[in-house]
Amino acid sequence: MAKKNVNQAIESEKDAVLWHDRKRVLGMPLSFTVYEVTDDRFILRKGFFRTETDEILLYRILDIKMVRTLGQKIFGVGTVTLFSADQSHHTVDLKNIKHPEKVRRFLSNIVERERMKKGLAGKEIYGTASAGMRHDECEHEPGDMPPPPPEFVDIDGDGIPD
Repeated sequence: MAKKNVNQAIESEKDAVLWHDRKRVLGMPLSFTVYEVTDDRFILRKGFFRTETDEILLYRILDIKMVRTLGQKIFGVGTVTLFSADQSHHTVDLKNIKHPEKVRRFLSNIVERERMKKGLAGKEIYGTASAGMRHDECEHEPGDMPPPPPEFVDIDGDGIPD
């Protein structure tokens, strides 16, 4: 009885897949890399013997880029690159997918819809793109940071700007 309830709960948690495709070889879906988009997540599954699944929340995608080489144009595919604020995947390539321009527009629209639904504007997430950077990758020296504006200075040292 409990097992049935758990299975029902798992089934009710599944989101409807809005788009899915596979990485293609010569225009045919012969690989074991699958891309899916649900209402609020991008899901990447790779592998046959060992399957790896990664998710990125759609509102965390910062930018989308599409590239089509001559060979990809011949086989009707292209590569869409997602740049995200996700800690584990700053960039994700959707390699050799069908209709890459339509997919790029679809992803752009659904990402904007998710941001609006969550009440986020671009300025809330732009600073997170470099959150995972090591300090040696930064463009400034440790002492080069400008002081905080006067209205954000903690005068009495209690941790709250006065």
